[in-house]
Amino acid sequence: MLDVSLPDLDGLELQKLIAVDRMDMPIIFITGHGDVPMTVRAMKAGAVEFLTKPFDDEVLLSAIKHAIKRSVAVLEDHAEARTLRDSYESLTPREQEVMRLVVSGRLNKQIGLNLGISEITVKAHRGKVMQKMNAGSLADLVKIAVRLGLAPARNPWLVTRGPE
Repeated sequence: MLDVSLPDLDGLELQKLIAVDRMDMPIIFITGHGDVPMTVRAMKAGAVEFLTKPFDDEVLLSAIKHAIKRSVAVLEDHAEARTLRDSYESLTPREQEVMRLVVSGRLNKQIGLNLGISEITVKAHRGKVMQKMNAGSLADLVKIAVRLGLAPARNPWLVTRGPE
C-alpha cells in the first residue's frame, strides 16, 4: 500500500521504481486528495486499486484480497514460464532446431531435407522434443513455442491449413 503523498518521494514515483523489478507486487494507492489524472496515471502504471480517504474497511479488505490474488497469478505465471524455459534449455541444439521447424509448420520430410538428416531421425528428435517439453500434441508444442517467443502468436500455417 502506498500513499500518493509520501515525504521526500511521491508515491507514483516509488511505484515506477518498484514496478521495474517487481511486476508481481501489486500496489494499492490511498490518498486524501486524489484526482482523475493521478488515478489514471497510477492505474496505467499497474496499480490494483486507488482508494480515496475516507474508505470503508470492507473496501480496503476487498482491495487487499484482489491484490493478493493478482500477485499469486503473476508468480504462478512466472514459475510456469521459467519451467518452460528450463525445459527448452534441456533440449540439445539439434532438438531445438527441430522444434523451431516443427512449430513453423514444416513436415518431417521437409525438416529432414532442411537439416540433412533422415526422416526417421527427425521423428526421433521430434519425439524427444515432445517428451522434454511435456507437450501432448502439436498444438501444445505450438502454444509452448509461442509462450517462449519461438513462434508468432498467429501462425499462418495453422490458420490456412484449417482444422485437423
